[in-house]
Amino acid sequence: MASGPLQGVRVLDLSRVIAGPFCTMQLADLGAEIIKIEHPERGDDSRGMKPPEAGGESHFFLAFNRSKKSVALDMATKDGAEIIRALAARSDVLVQNFRPGVMERLGFDYAALATLNPGLVYCAISAYGQTGPQASRPGFDPVLQAESGMMAITGEEGGDPLRHPLAIVDTFTALYAASAILAALYSRKDTGKGQLIDLALMDCSLAVLGNVAEYYLASGENPPRMGNAHPAAIPVGLFKTRTGPFYMACGTDRLFHQLCREVLGRPEMAEDPRFARNTARAKNREALFNFLDDLFLTDTCEHWLGKLEAAGLPAGPVRSVSEALESSEARERGMVAHVKHPTAGDLRIVGSPYRLSATPVETPTAPPLLGQHTEDILHDLLGYDKTRIAELRDAKVIRGA
Repeated sequence: MASGPLQGVRVLDLSRVIAGPFCTMQLADLGAEIIKIEHPERGDDSRGMKPPEAGGESHFFLAFNRSKKSVALDMATKDGAEIIRALAARSDVLVQNFRPGVMERLGFDYAALATLNPGLVYCAISAYGQTGPQASRPGFDPVLQAESGMMAITGEEGGDPLRHPLAIVDTFTALYAASAILAALYSRKDTGKGQLIDLALMDCSLAVLGNVAEYYLASGENPPRMGNAHPAAIPVGLFKTRTGPFYMACGTDRLFHQLCREVLGRPEMAEDPRFARNTARAKNREALFNFLDDLFLTDTCEHWLGKLEAAGLPAGPVRSVSEALESSEARERGMVAHVKHPTAGDLRIVGSPYRLSATPVETPTAPPLLGQHTEDILHDLLGYDKTRIAELRDAKVIRGA
C-alpha cells in the first residue's frame, strides 16, 4: 500500500500548545514519525486546558496532537539532556517554540545539536524571532493579533477592535513552519545539510495581512473596519432574511451583474451607473446595501440560497460549529475521523485536509496519553534496557503512561 510522503522522516517535537504541535501534526499526517517530548508531571501545557474533555484528556490537547508518540521526560536533568541529544542525533527535524535563550541554556540550540547531526532541520518558533530588540519578550496569539494590526481591522465599523476567536496567528505560523520544514528537507537532498529555521509569530502575522497590508502600503491610509462587509469588493456581506442570515460574496462586476439578472430580478441595476462597476458601488455602498437588506427580508433564507445556488453564485448559510462538522460536505470529504483512544474510547477528531493521489495521508491515530511511548522509544530507538529505564523512572527523569 502507498504511504505518506514523509515515511522515514523522524521529528523530535519539543513544542507545546498550538504553533509547534499543529505544525508537527501536519507532518504526522504526511507520514513522519513524531516523538513528542513532554514534561513528566504536567505534560504539554494544553493538557490542562479543560473543560471540555474526553476520557480525562483536554479537548485542547486532542485537537493538535493526533498520530504522535509521547515521551514524558525532564530534559532539564543530566540524564534527560542525554536522551534529548541522543534523539536529536537520530532525527531529521526538531521543532521547538521556547523563548529565545532557553534552548541555549539547556544545550539544545541549533549550533550545539548540528555538531551531533549536521543534517538536522531545526525549526525555532518564537513570538518575535531569534534576533532583534523584542526577541526576549513572551508573546501569545491574541497579543500578536493586537500588535500586528489584525484586531484593528476586525469588528463593526465604529465598534471596538476584536480578536479572532481562533488562534489565527499560531495557525498561520504552524502552516509556514510546515512549509519551511518541507523546503529544508528538499534542500537537504542535494546538500546533505540541515539548517536553522527562525519563524516569528509577529513576522507571520504581518505576512498574512496580504491585501490589507498593501492597502496601507499603496495608499498611506489605514484600511477601515468593515464588520461583515469588504472594503473593496461590493456587495460582500451578511444579509438577513425572514428565517435567518446568509453570507454572500458577489464582489466582482460579473458576479454582481449575474446577481441582478438571475436572483434579484432587477437587470436594470447592472446598467445603473451607480452600481455597474465596483468602484461606483463602493461610492454608493449605502444605497445598494439598503436595497439588498430590504429585498432579502421579503423571503426566507432557503428561498434566497436556492436562487443563489441555481445561479452558481457564492453564498452560504451561517452555520454553527456543530452544523458545519455534521454537514454533508464534512462527511463526504472525511473531515471528521474516528480513532480509538485508550481512555475516551471511540473519539471523533477533525481529519486532515490533505488529498494526495499517489501518497495519501496516514490513517490518524489517537492523541497519546502522557508518556504513552516513553519506554518503547528508549528501548527500541536508543537501546536502553529495562534496568536503566527503571532507574530513570525511579529518579523521576521519565514517566510512562
